Amino acid sequence: MSEPLVGTPPLKPALDRLDSWKEIAAYLKRDVTTVQRWEKREGMPVHRQLHDRIGSVYAFTSELEAWTKSRRPHIEEEESSSKQSAEVASPDRVKSTWRLGLWQALGGAVLIAFVAGIYALTRSHATPPKITSLAVLPLDNLSGDPAQEYLADEMTEELCGRLARIHDLRVISRTSVMRFKGTKLSVPEIARMLRVDALVEGSVIRQGNRVRVHAQLIRSSTDEHIWSDEYDAEFGDVLALESEVAQSIARTVEVKVTGEEHARLLASHHVSPEVYESYLKAEDELGKGESEKSIASFEETIRMDPNFASAYVGLASVYSARGILRAGVPPDEVRPKLISAARKALELDPELAEPHVLLGETYQRQWQWSEAEEEYKRALQLNPNDARAHEHFAMWLLCQGRTDEALRWAQRAHELDPLGGAGRTNGFILFHARRYEEAIRELRSHQDDWYLAFPLIANGQPVEAITVLEKALADSGRDSATMGVLVRAYAHAGRRAEALRLLEELKRRQQKGYVPSAAFVNAYLGLDDNEQAFVWLEKAYQEQSNILGLLKVHPHFDPLRGDPRFADLVRRVGLDKPR
Repeated sequence: MSEPLVGTPPLKPALDRLDSWKEIAAYLKRDVTTVQRWEKREGMPVHRQLHDRIGSVYAFTSELEAWTKSRRPHIEEEESSSKQSAEVASPDRVKSTWRLGLWQALGGAVLIAFVAGIYALTRSHATPPKITSLAVLPLDNLSGDPAQEYLADEMTEELCGRLARIHDLRVISRTSVMRFKGTKLSVPEIARMLRVDALVEGSVIRQGNRVRVHAQLIRSSTDEHIWSDEYDAEFGDVLALESEVAQSIARTVEVKVTGEEHARLLASHHVSPEVYESYLKAEDELGKGESEKSIASFEETIRMDPNFASAYVGLASVYSARGILRAGVPPDEVRPKLISAARKALELDPELAEPHVLLGETYQRQWQWSEAEEEYKRALQLNPNDARAHEHFAMWLLCQGRTDEALRWAQRAHELDPLGGAGRTNGFILFHARRYEEAIRELRSHQDDWYLAFPLIANGQPVEAITVLEKALADSGRDSATMGVLVRAYAHAGRRAEALRLLEELKRRQQKGYVPSAAFVNAYLGLDDNEQAFVWLEKAYQEQSNILGLLKVHPHFDPLRGDPRFADLVRRVGLDKPR
């Protein structure tokens, strides 16, 4: 742990900090025993510094005030009960029953001693279960500045990422844990939802050019705080600080860490405060879906520090998001930029897993199947808890027609990201396996997901699919990919005139700018116009459209499978041979 520097101003005013049980009890106007009981049973916010010279516990008055207000009815009820008990024990009653009470007390003492002895004996031989899974909850921003939320969020992500590199530890994805930002749920409730043995929670305080992180590890089954510590560093050394926290957690859970994994935990890169500030800004914009802004911010970060690998990863991630079908961006506009940024990130830091996932995803879209497989497997070696790597490898397996294997990998992704998008991938694979009812059940849990429309149409429920797609179309600003599937839904619902009107809109849009070929493929297949579908499949081949990766398994292509032209297309895409 980094010792607080001599002469460094505290990150909270000194008057706001109470540095012992005695001070905490005096502030709350209670005895020490009472406040210790509140901390253990009621979750009163008391922090521990196991190695700090200041003392073993401390608390902040602002946190105590907030906790007291939330627990006031319970505290008042407890005080009322204590007062009533004192009133009942009047002198006359005590005098008339003291002999009976004495014998009861003696008998009770013997019984308690016996039970305590048995408990101590069994307790001494019991060892707590080993922690094999954990989740890092969103770190609280206690800086007093809402603008620092992105710092707390980024540090949460970094801690998740560093711990996820340990093979013997299952670490829940950031996508799922961020659902609990600002939650009122208890630790045991969250742990049950995520199915983990332990939770990490903590806070971040930034004041000027210094950052302080408090973190604690809590056993889920007992709500026991088994480790707590505090770390202090310059803002430019925040990556080293994150490394130190991750190492401490790994030591505490006593998980096996290989030499390579330890080296990855240690890895850090000093960045200037200005560079890291720019990077955080770019990540925040990426999270909000502001792709143009985030590209500019990542490029500015790279200009300031060309050796900062994470900035290249962020830039590649933006191009990946712009490469999906619904984004409506020509593939040849984003893929070369993505590959360039990802390769540069690996040149600077070969131990990063995320660039391998991004490269695998891109090679898969370009039908470089062997190269994509190698990238996914390397990513999983570096980060066995990367839910996204599991998802994309599942999709690679699906493209090869290995549906059962794909479902197993998607299920593993779901275990790592139980509240994120992994279940969506699982539902999409079930659709391609023709297990439509199961796909519908899975995808219904993902609100407003256009993927739900695919199994609904295939299952003879096009009217409900239309509702899903019309909402998706409105939410997306009428993207072309959704329009193509909606043409199919209208046609299957017997609303052919509306299907044809929407197809005409796609044609007019295509005259003015880029429209993914897949939109027309889906539209013409939905209208049972196979000849036009083949025309647009050829254009999709020239475009290297994402949809052609699913030629072997996509139900939409079933009417074409007996045509020699379709077999030739499968061969040209490289899916004619088993892998």
